[in-house]
Amino acid sequence: MKEIKAYIKPKKVQIVVDSLRDAGFESVTLSKGEGTGAHRQKDASPSLDFHFTDSPIVKLELVCQNEEMEKAVQLICGKAQTPEPGDGIIYVSEIDDAYRIKTGDSLKE
Repeated sequence: MKEIKAYIKPKKVQIVVDSLRDAGFESVTLSKGEGTGAHRQKDASPSLDFHFTDSPIVKLELVCQNEEMEKAVQLICGKAQTPEPGDGIIYVSEIDDAYRIKTGDSLKE
């Protein structure tokens, strides 16, 4: 299984999540955050918590089967793109297994 972590612009979250859901990726976790990188967005501002200028971001996380990973990554890339620089980044990691808390059943196929 694969874990996908995508850091995207807040204004693209709804379209990305809706597209993932339409494609069968139902379990997505979202977290608000601040980030800094090679590109500073126009709406970047001094952070209240950190001592640098940052930009708002949303971290989207999902776990999928290996064969679904490419589809999810391409969907996120396609729907999260903007004409501006600094659209974000996607990380993909290996997951050994996952279990439903309710049943203890493995999600690994």
